[in-house]
Amino acid sequence: MQIQLIIVLLFLSTTVTLSKKVDEQQCEVCVKTITVFANTLSENDKSKPENIEKAFKNYCSKVKVDSKEHRLCYYIGGLETSATYAIPDVSKPLSWGIPIEKICRERLFKSNPQICDLKYEREIDWNAIDLNKLKVRKLKEILSDWGEPSDFIEKSEFIKKINEVKSKYIGKQSNNKDL
Repeated sequence: MQIQLIIVLLFLSTTVTLSKKVDEQQCEVCVKTITVFANTLSENDKSKPENIEKAFKNYCSKVKVDSKEHRLCYYIGGLETSATYAIPDVSKPLSWGIPIEKICRERLFKSNPQICDLKYEREIDWNAIDLNKLKVRKLKEILSDWGEPSDFIEKSEFIKKINEVKSKYIGKQSNNKDL
C-alpha cells in the first residue's frame, strides 16, 4: 500500500513540474525576431531550408547595428562577423513547421544559451516603483543613464540622489508619489 502511495505521489510531483507555465520573457528577442523574419518569407521559401538560410542572412544584413536583433543575428550566424553558424538550427525546424517558441527556447538554447539571455529593456513605471526594492546595480544604472554621478556607497545615498534629480529627467510623470 505504501509503495502505491509513493508511486502516486511521484507521478503527481512530476506532473506538476512538467506543467509549469513557460516564462513569456524567456528568449523574447529570439521569438520576436524569428517571427518577424518568418513573416517576410514567401510560402515557397518557407518549405526550403536553403532559401530560409539565404533570406535570414539577408534579413540580418538589414538589421540595425547594436540592437538586440543584431546581437541575435551574430549569435545564430547570420552576419559575416559571426563566429558560429547555427542557421540550420533555425531554417530546418522552420521549414518543418515547428513553432518558433520551440525553436528558440529548446533548439537554439541548447546550442547557445546566450540567445535566451537577450531581453528588451523595460521602461520604468515611476508611479508604481519602489526604489527601496531595487538592487544597487539598477539604481546605479538609472543614475548612469541620466548622466548623474553615482559614486556612492550606501543604497540610501543612491535613492536620495535619484529622488533629488528625477524631476529633471522624468517630468510630471511621477509627481503624485515620492519615491
